[in-house]
Amino acid sequence: MFREKQLLLLPGPTPVPPRILRAMSEPMINHRGPEFKALLKETTAGVKRVMQTENSVFILPSSGTGAMEAAVANFISPGDKVLVVTVGVFGDRFAKIAQTFGADVEKLSYPMGQAADAKAVGDRMRQDKEGAIKAVLITHNETSTGVLNDLEAVRREMGEHPALLIVDAVSGLGAAELKTDGWKLDVVIAGAQKAFMLPPGLAFISVSQKAWAAVAQCRSPRFYWDIMSAQKYLEKGQTPYTPAISLFFGLRESLAMMEDEGLERCFTRHRLLRDMVRGGVKALGLKLLAEDASASPAVTAVKTPPGIEANTVRQLARDKYNVILAGGQQSLENKIFRIGHLGWVQPLDMIAALAAVEMALIAAGADVQPGAAVKEAQTVCIERW
Repeated sequence: MFREKQLLLLPGPTPVPPRILRAMSEPMINHRGPEFKALLKETTAGVKRVMQTENSVFILPSSGTGAMEAAVANFISPGDKVLVVTVGVFGDRFAKIAQTFGADVEKLSYPMGQAADAKAVGDRMRQDKEGAIKAVLITHNETSTGVLNDLEAVRREMGEHPALLIVDAVSGLGAAELKTDGWKLDVVIAGAQKAFMLPPGLAFISVSQKAWAAVAQCRSPRFYWDIMSAQKYLEKGQTPYTPAISLFFGLRESLAMMEDEGLERCFTRHRLLRDMVRGGVKALGLKLLAEDASASPAVTAVKTPPGIEANTVRQLARDKYNVILAGGQQSLENKIFRIGHLGWVQPLDMIAALAAVEMALIAAGADVQPGAAVKEAQTVCIERW
């Protein structure tokens, strides 16, 4: 009965605003015609503004993982040594993709819930005096743990090392500050089903001039994800293969919404939602996976009390209160639940989410004070919004 009033609080896919759904119902157009050419030009320019870059940007018909593969296939050759800085599931995925394409992968791994140490990355790069490392792959916002890496510090610590810095910003772009040009990020990828508020199916990739030089020398096989082909077609106002036209209509509307709010205001809202959730969870006496200093503005990972299964809390929140929370992955399975707070969400959504979490915890047998999380979140909101 209340399916359409479900409160979807995943770190992706995120709720899709009605105006975007309406935009996606536009009739089909010729993807080789002037209307799509104008649409592609407008949306590409909009994504550039969100990425804060003058670099080449391409819109790919894929989820974020497709863009991760494109970021490997176009810039890393078989046998190339790459350093993958991983703080969770998606950092590990980047490493696995690079290994699949024949790269010589070295992992700099951190425990789940901990951010990367920028100085340690810099120390490793300074040890590489011969420049054997061709690329550093790192996650901006680690969705599996709710950790935000300090990309600016990582780039600074890399110094003058010639390696490319390739960034998975799938869940971070639009929710957290990311200055592609200002931080000298060579390749940045992102997904539309996160802060861009679209259904899954589009991804973005930016390519610096330095990265273009790597493309010209890359020996990895690629066809569908060939950036050079994408560039040739973009010059004609087209994509190499049939694009997801309806999603482009939605993207145009999404970008208009983000422009209306303004990037800085958008970042401020996401930080507020993060702090409301974290304050509320702490008020219940629960522990958070990530430290405050590296806490993600997109998703918060919460440890359940001893004896309480995280999946039970999630099921109760879903079945009794129609609130959808994400679970833990791999070693964190059934040990944490995650509250997504990115995209088309507002402070009152967090109040509702925390109320549902309180009631679900109580139903699961946890000793928590009803109303404590809600009160703390309200206090944070009143003070800052």
